[in-house]
Amino acid sequence: MTPFIAEFLGTMMLLLLGNGVVANVLLKDTKGHDSGWIVITMGWGIAVFVGVFISADYSGAHLNPAVTLGLFAAGKFGIGPEGQLMLAEVGSYILAQFLGAAVGMTLVWLAYRDHYDTTEDQDAKLATFSTAPAYRNPISNLVTEAIGTFALVFAVLFMVAPELGGEGMEGAKIGLGAIGALPVALLVLGIGLSLGGPTGYAINPARDLGPRIMHSLLPIPRKRDGDWGYAWIPVVGPILGGVIAGVLSIALT
Repeated sequence: MTPFIAEFLGTMMLLLLGNGVVANVLLKDTKGHDSGWIVITMGWGIAVFVGVFISADYSGAHLNPAVTLGLFAAGKFGIGPEGQLMLAEVGSYILAQFLGAAVGMTLVWLAYRDHYDTTEDQDAKLATFSTAPAYRNPISNLVTEAIGTFALVFAVLFMVAPELGGEGMEGAKIGLGAIGALPVALLVLGIGLSLGGPTGYAINPARDLGPRIMHSLLPIPRKRDGDWGYAWIPVVGPILGGVIAGVLSIALT
């Protein structure tokens, strides 16, 4: 599997399960209707777990342009053997993430299509695609998204893989398998529980902008506009937070 396909599939599953749980909680007459924030944050944590273990061995499981750019700023991704900047590789990852997010969200819409048709709350429909702030204050919202993404990327940069060694063990494959994706899932769960209240913790430009575009394109009855005046915040905020985390990690290591 190529890194592009891995990032596409991982991000697709991330959005399918992540925004799938939001649809289950917010749309009319679902089995999970009105089950609350804890269900949403747990669902997103599981979504990250699945997306990461699908793609980790093939692409490093970025699944997020802010993570890709944060690792690039930290010098851990996109640097060629001669030191040249491999911007094409960075761009390929980000393109795969946006495409995966759009396809994953389309699958959510297909799964819940009858509920989108019967739900009258236009804001709830949009909320299953993209984030919105509890209080609309552009500066505060931008800072919140930057802080949440900083926490994500900074912690990821300090994660250490378990190591085992010993005589005669050279070349042995020793690891945690798919369970190795659990720390990142728990990290995202923690960010949602601790920092998700003000803006809904997009912390991922592809996760917000890709589905927001699909909200405009899909034939959803009685839908509102895509709240495009806010749409730049869950793109710029996460990128700022990710890059700051990458630069700071260099200073501390």
